[in-house]
Amino acid sequence: MPIYEYRRPDGTTFEVLQKFSDDALTHDPDSGVPVQRVLHAPAIHFKGSGFYANDVGTAKGNRELERAAEAGADAHDDKMRAQRREREKAKAEAKPKPPKRPSAP
Repeated sequence: MPIYEYRRPDGTTFEVLQKFSDDALTHDPDSGVPVQRVLHAPAIHFKGSGFYANDVGTAKGNRELERAAEAGADAHDDKMRAQRREREKAKAEAKPKPPKRPSAP
């Protein structure tokens, strides 16, 4: 069961052990003054190999960036344009062509 923190109007806080299904308290059980639940950001732990591999980058990607920096941004841009043209060409070839209609006399 989680421990929830509540704040009194004077700024003091207290903790209560409650179930998830329990409603939030509206009044302090000891003094009866109105209270508000205090929300905190949860702790996040990133685990597993996928997180690191996806966010840090690959050795191949780093090598390509280094080569592009050495050759200049223009060489890298030319390579990207060539790859885009190849993809568009392959896409156009894979697209079915509509049948030709006979011309009217």
